[in-house]
Amino acid sequence: MINFEDLHKKLLALQDTEYKFFQQQMLPMLEEERMIGIKTAKIVKFTKKFFNEKNTPEFLNSLPHKFFEEDLIHVRMISNIKDYDECICAVKKFLPYLDNWAVCDSLIPKVFAQHTDKLLEEIKIWLKSDSVYIVRFAIFMLMKFYLGKNFNKKYLQLVAEVKTNEYYVEMMVAWFFNDALVKHYDDAIIFLQKKLLLPKIHTKTIQKALDGCRLSDGQKEYLKTLRRRYGQ
Repeated sequence: MINFEDLHKKLLALQDTEYKFFQQQMLPMLEEERMIGIKTAKIVKFTKKFFNEKNTPEFLNSLPHKFFEEDLIHVRMISNIKDYDECICAVKKFLPYLDNWAVCDSLIPKVFAQHTDKLLEEIKIWLKSDSVYIVRFAIFMLMKFYLGKNFNKKYLQLVAEVKTNEYYVEMMVAWFFNDALVKHYDDAIIFLQKKLLLPKIHTKTIQKALDGCRLSDGQKEYLKTLRRRYGQ
């Protein structure tokens, strides 16, 4: 049995107030009392020390968690589950509690790489969610597992069809298309040439690509010609 009062005391003992202030600037959507302020390296070390095979299931079933850092521990545990069915079940159980980009972007189950056919059906469902962070997670999974050897042009279309005015979804779509430009330039550039992305996402995608260092100078110069004027 996990003594959650003891767990919270141990986590609070790791607090770094300066780091908490920094995180609060990065995660304004979180209430102050939900955040302790613990650096990632300490969270990793604590997780290895405090949790084991016996108490991990209890922790994963204890939702919602009190602290943001517990959510980070939670997704780290899920990401290491080796059985796909067990992992996808844990992911589905946790997704309703996603409330910030940092936890969302820390959930990268390793076993998903071997089950992309099954995962794609789940992603299609998540893309239709009313939750900002579930949609962001769906696009994040497409970026992580479908822009490599599993690539198909239809995945670009799936993401382009996401209609949103939510900042954290817009940023993920732009991030996705930035990666797509790097890995599949000829297919991805069409979405900018034909203005198939929402104007703000179009602009963010080009800016991310220009700020990065993974495209050639020639590609960047061409991207500059695809910038959209306000209102277009």
